[in-house]
Amino acid sequence: MQVAILAGGLATRLGALTARQPKFLLEVGGRPFAEHQLEWLAGSHVDRVVLCVGHLGEQIREFVGDGSRWGLAVEYVDDGPRLLGTAGALRLAFERGLLAQAFAVLYGDSYLTVAAPVVWRAFAARRPPALMCTYRNDGRWDASNASVRDGWVVRYEKGVADPAAAGMHEIDYGLAVLDRDAVVAEIPAGEPVDLADVYTRLAAEGRLAAHPVSERFYEIGSPAGLAELDAELRTRVAARPRD
Repeated sequence: MQVAILAGGLATRLGALTARQPKFLLEVGGRPFAEHQLEWLAGSHVDRVVLCVGHLGEQIREFVGDGSRWGLAVEYVDDGPRLLGTAGALRLAFERGLLAQAFAVLYGDSYLTVAAPVVWRAFAARRPPALMCTYRNDGRWDASNASVRDGWVVRYEKGVADPAAAGMHEIDYGLAVLDRDAVVAEIPAGEPVDLADVYTRLAAEGRLAAHPVSERFYEIGSPAGLAELDAELRTRVAARPRD
């Protein structure tokens, strides 16, 4: 399996924490966040990673290298001085010939526990243009942004004032599988584009399948999220039996 990690944003919600260090390398649970994510991918039978970087991307290159210490083959695509957004970065990777026909996409601030091979098999069985992992959120961990019916995301939209009233109870879990030619080839080249806008369009067109996930997600995109995951990981380490 191939996974594209979106790790090029400015992470403005984290303020001074990411002024000189990319979010992907922030310490959480005593280690750089990148280690947690790459270890999870390696343990999920992923073998190839495309790291989409931008803000302070040279630090990520230096730390991750070729990915061999995690048993991964890592390649890079760099936005350069003009950030292209989450979808624009995928389009750039497409233009560079780095994306497989079907690949997973993962936000570079998401800590997930879902079994990635199960998600991959769900995509292969249905073969939609795109499949999004969704979690029944009901506003608990963040604002819900998706409405799911009969196995499809029928509405995806961020910033809705009252998601529950709009019938939006699910949230984007942070992991999706995309058909390269059906989705990425449609993204405008050379322009900043947000992946959320692509998902909104796919849902409206009936082209975004849903894969429900029962395990909650964590994210480090905000100070509160960073602190929560740090506490959770340290609790897990403390609870491990000692030899």
